[in-house]
Amino acid sequence: MDPNGQERRVVVGIDGSPASYEALRWAVRHARLIGAAVDAVAAHELPGAAGWSAPPVDTDFDGAQAEQALADEVQTVLLGADDVRLREHVARGNPAEVLTEAAAGAELLVVGSRGRGGFTGLLLGSVSQQCALHAPCPVVIVRTDTTERT
Repeated sequence: MDPNGQERRVVVGIDGSPASYEALRWAVRHARLIGAAVDAVAAHELPGAAGWSAPPVDTDFDGAQAEQALADEVQTVLLGADDVRLREHVARGNPAEVLTEAAAGAELLVVGSRGRGGFTGLLLGSVSQQCALHAPCPVVIVRTDTTERT
């Protein structure tokens, strides 16, 4: 608990990339040190939501798939890390916006340096860059292969 009686939270973005898995491991270790809960957050966007034409999508099915994918990823990455309270959240929308909104009131927002999309040669992905610029709390950007296993 923080001085105001609120539960301490660390928010971490998960997108299925190796960097997001490293971020999740880092967030859990940090939360363990400070006595915080971890909110694992995944965002999903509907095809065509950004202006491109796409076939019709069943939004309920798409959301259920995203929730199942997050649960599977968390279970795989954090096998045996039962000592930290972890909550899973899936929201529809732009990943950077979803993460910065989820980070309101958090101790820290943790993201991987590179996600699944875009240009693989870049050192910093667009979502992590936007989070660093707009998050309402400190941001940690974790690179792949820089953390210990949980």
